[in-house]
Amino acid sequence: MTINCKGKLIDLKSPKIMGILNITPDSFYDGGKYKTDKNILSQAEKLLKEKADFIDIGGQSTRSTSDFLSVEEEEKRVLPIIEKVQKEFPEALISVDTFYSEIAAEAVKRGAAIINDISAGNLDDQMFKTVADLQVPYIMMHMRGKPQNMQQKENTTYKNMIQEIFLYFSHKIKQAQNLGINDIIIDPGFGFSKTVAGNFELIRNLHLFKNLDFPILMGVSRKSSICKVLNTTPDQALNGTTVLNSLSLLNGANILRVHDVREAWECIQLIKAYNP
Repeated sequence: MTINCKGKLIDLKSPKIMGILNITPDSFYDGGKYKTDKNILSQAEKLLKEKADFIDIGGQSTRSTSDFLSVEEEEKRVLPIIEKVQKEFPEALISVDTFYSEIAAEAVKRGAAIINDISAGNLDDQMFKTVADLQVPYIMMHMRGKPQNMQQKENTTYKNMIQEIFLYFSHKIKQAQNLGINDIIIDPGFGFSKTVAGNFELIRNLHLFKNLDFPILMGVSRKSSICKVLNTTPDQALNGTTVLNSLSLLNGANILRVHDVREAWECIQLIKAYNP
């Protein structure tokens, strides 16, 4: 189970870590934390030193209370940072977190190796064609609607959630492969269009998605389902994140998308020792 990043084959049978670098003023946990080039590059260096395999750079908040940035606004926020991180750390494998095909294309020109799309092409009908032309790995996530309405009842109610998500990916994978997209990673969308109970059902049944024969990315880091169960805040949700990362790994996750790389790396080492 490998993906090709700039000619380098990455074996995902051994779990990998995607460190989050949000260039946003309003993200739910680290919004506004990295405002200057110095702070941003310092954080990128920290992620890499703590053994992040990928750095996921995004400029668009997916909080339900946030408005979408225009393509132009997101370009101004994200593309210069991708260039700077790539120049400072040329060996880094950068993922661009965007649902705009134009930004995906420009990001790859400037050094990005992976496209991470929360909408799986639903918010930009040119995304699949763009990814096929670029021939880079593509992360497709499950979400109903868009961030502004994803937690409304009509988008969190399912007859059979696991079955519906499985069929969603089956359709999307076929569509992507027909266009020539080779390296696909699926993200079941923890925290997107799901209730708290639904998010835990997702982790409990994560192993079923292994039947799709594609790597699975899980992003549970400091999310609200942890906070609601523990009656805490994102700042205090690291321990809860580690627990859910552990459960995700035991149920088949190949990539952990996290704010806290060192703790995720330790989690992977312990799970490997437990389940060699």
